[in-house]
Amino acid sequence: MATLEIRDLHVSVADAAGASREILRGVDLTVAAGQTHAIMGPNGSGKSTLAYAIAGHPKYQVTSGSITLGGEDVVSMSVDARARAGLFLAMQYPVEVPGVSVSNFLRTAVTAVRGEAPKLRTFLKDMNAAMDALAIDSAFAQRNLNEGFSGGEKKRHEILQLEMLEPKIAVLDETDSGLDVDALRIVSEGINRFRSRPDSGVLLITHYQRILRYVRPDFVHVFVGGRVVAEGGPELAETLESEGYERFIAAAGVPV
Repeated sequence: MATLEIRDLHVSVADAAGASREILRGVDLTVAAGQTHAIMGPNGSGKSTLAYAIAGHPKYQVTSGSITLGGEDVVSMSVDARARAGLFLAMQYPVEVPGVSVSNFLRTAVTAVRGEAPKLRTFLKDMNAAMDALAIDSAFAQRNLNEGFSGGEKKRHEILQLEMLEPKIAVLDETDSGLDVDALRIVSEGINRFRSRPDSGVLLITHYQRILRYVRPDFVHVFVGGRVVAEGGPELAETLESEGYERFIAAAGVPV
């Protein structure tokens, strides 16, 4: 079992003029195996920056602080090493990869994470079972990755990756964005299957409470101005839904 620990994390990004701008201003967060954490906050508060910093996006520079997984320094790892260590990021805006089928992509990803190629028969059996659980048509496997996918198809494919790769910690960046009610339910069921494993942890980034009605978090963190300004249980999400973020922004006294 692995624990993701983030301590006093500061992250900067270069603006259009090339000047460095600090986005994260001292984030402290611990996600243990068996736990689901939700991060909620207004636009521009740094939620996605946190996700990309954990995953190792080169645009985001960690200037101080630490990220560890199971005690191992994540910041010094390459992006692929982070995936092999057990980190997974479901992106808010998955990219299109023309010429690469979903099936080939998944098998390549599984091979890279496990260090060896799965037997084709076993892989196809597992993939088809995961696709059935997510109500994905079998023809989907031969389509080019994310090319022409609807918003719901892209998000279901992210959860398909999650089920196939079996990471230790899943960072899900606005996985509920653009989903209709049926797709939201199916995607949430996939997340719940993953988090039912005792050795898995989830960090769920969202604007809205609606996905939290399906994926019940253990902890909710309010993100404002690049740091956590309030923490609580699932009831905190209900407060945010009814009251918004204004009082948290005012109390934090930081730029947003």
